[in-house]
Amino acid sequence: MKQVKKTTIYDLAELAGTSASAVSSVLNGSWKKRRISSQLADKVMRLAEEQGYTLNMQASLLRRDKSKIIGMIVPKYDNRYFGSIAELFETMARARGLFPIITCTSRDPQLEIEAARTMLSYQVEWLIATGATDPDKITDVCQAAGVHSLNLDLPGSRAPSVISDNFTGARELTRRILVNCERKLGKASPLLFIGGRGSDHNTAERVRGFRQAHEDMGIVVDERYIQTCGYAPEKAEKALQSLAASEGEIPRGMFINSTISFEGVVHWVRKSGRYDQSPPVMGCFDWDPFVALLGDEIEMVRQDVPSMLNAVFEIIDKGASMDTRIEIPVVFMGKI
Repeated sequence: MKQVKKTTIYDLAELAGTSASAVSSVLNGSWKKRRISSQLADKVMRLAEEQGYTLNMQASLLRRDKSKIIGMIVPKYDNRYFGSIAELFETMARARGLFPIITCTSRDPQLEIEAARTMLSYQVEWLIATGATDPDKITDVCQAAGVHSLNLDLPGSRAPSVISDNFTGARELTRRILVNCERKLGKASPLLFIGGRGSDHNTAERVRGFRQAHEDMGIVVDERYIQTCGYAPEKAEKALQSLAASEGEIPRGMFINSTISFEGVVHWVRKSGRYDQSPPVMGCFDWDPFVALLGDEIEMVRQDVPSMLNAVFEIIDKGASMDTRIEIPVVFMGKI
């Protein structure tokens, strides 16, 4: 088969009646600095589209001081929190003239590093590590390449971090669940904490807030009821099955550490048949509007994604020291 010749910038220059350097400036976005007219820029872009021209990004980057590319890794796309982070990040990056690249790393440490190195090969100017399992290792990789990094959702010690105020949020959420238990069940008994990884900062801080709220109300926490079993729905369901089998009775009040874990809890509650007469009193450190269909008194925490990303881009715009940690208050969605 005859191979079709690829269109070059020289071809576009001839068609547009201008120089190859002017075409290059239009394609790499620097035409305004060279005072090239918008009419010519529009003409070049229209011709490039008509001729099926594809910019050789790698070669273009080698000729430019800045790539204007900003990267983000996220652990999951399967809940509103990380989905809203990714969507708003793209919008805010583009508003600053940056091109966002986002990839999901499935909470896999090796995949996180692989993704970081791949993004560095495209000369990202910043890399935002969102919910990374080992943010400091990502920072080390970035620093070795001379690239700025920033931690979002989970903090590190070697780059600026923007996170939710997990302790204060969990303390208040626990208090609300305990108050609801007292109103609905006649007493405030120790709650069940389920979901999350005990080794990560956010879960540890939420457990600390959970304990503090119990102490504030003079209630002793039962250590058997702190089940940091992971985030996956099936892990929450399995933990509840095991606890019910060993203990017989489990608390009717529950602090659930994410909507991902919430899915497993709801599945187990329905399957177990233990709550046919009266559903458990629940609160979730996460938010999804569809949870309201299960009852309008389930307490939920919404992490303030707009404020978190405003803080991220303020650091990008103005800079910050490596040990900067910004904690953003959460928003409560319940009716207490």
